[in-house]
Amino acid sequence: MPSPDAVASQEAADRLAIRRLVDAYAHCADRRDAEGQTALFTEDSRFLVHMDAAADEPAQELRGRAALAPVFADLNRYRATTHFNGQSTVTLDGDRAEGETYCLAHHVSFGTDDERTIMIASIRYLDRFVRQDGDWLFAERRLLVDWTETRPHKP
Repeated sequence: MPSPDAVASQEAADRLAIRRLVDAYAHCADRRDAEGQTALFTEDSRFLVHMDAAADEPAQELRGRAALAPVFADLNRYRATTHFNGQSTVTLDGDRAEGETYCLAHHVSFGTDDERTIMIASIRYLDRFVRQDGDWLFAERRLLVDWTETRPHKP
């Protein structure tokens, strides 16, 4: 039987690895690395988008890693994005885990006459993680939009 210190050490390592996974998703999004972002998911993953967090049914549901790349590449329509990950909770269960992460996503666009706008979305991610071959991956990511605000953006 492992010692309590060994168990605590493994739990800390798992929590850190999961946080790195969550942060890697945001980093890849902001760097327009759709391939890297896609690689953070299992082959049979699910990605669900709820544009209204209160809606029972998702506005979009994608199944499988291959379906994700075009969605992630759609971020190219923005001039810039910045995702700030905030508080998160994780519940571990062996090689599986569940979590919730808050994020403020900033999306800068140029319209006609080079008019800039910024759309800020308050997002909560409800995640299911799985450890495969020693690495933590997203098995399911549910994106819930709590609110958005769009306004002119002055450089």
